[in-house]
Parts: sequence; structure tokens; C-alpha cells
Amino acid sequence: MDIHKELDARGLTCPLPILKAKKALSDMHSGEVLKVLATDPGSVRDFQAFARQTGNDLVDQQAQQSEGRDEYIHFLRRR
Repeated sequence: MDIHKELDARGLTCPLPILKAKKALSDMHSGEVLKVLATDPGSVRDFQAFARQTGNDLVDQQAQQSEGRDEYIHFLRRR
């Protein structure tokens, strides 16, 4: 999967990762993919709801450990 833009939302809590993703997606073309890095566990549900509400495609979500903390990676394709 080609990533067209990456957004680092680590350390931010709801609703900031969603708001920043919304802004980033508005500057992208249809079909392009945004990768969002987050540390807020609530971001998993938040991005699922965001994709349903906006019509953007939530391509994948991943969880990983980085520097002893949980990180969540979200991949959104612009509608």
C-alpha cells in the first residue's frame, strides 16, 4: 500500500487525532492514503466511527509497542 501522507498524533487525546486527520484528508486527493500514528487507545473506535461517518475507507488498523508504550496505526483512504 502506498502511503501519501503521514500524521503523527502520538501524545494527543480525543478528539485531536480525528480533527488533525480530517484536516490532512481535506488536503489530499481521492484514493490517496493517510497513515496516522496515535497513542490514545480510544483512537481505534474513533477512527472506525470517523470512517463510517465520512465515507473514507479505513484500510487497516494496527497496534504495536514502541519505546514501552502502545501505539495505534490507522490507514485511511480518501474518498
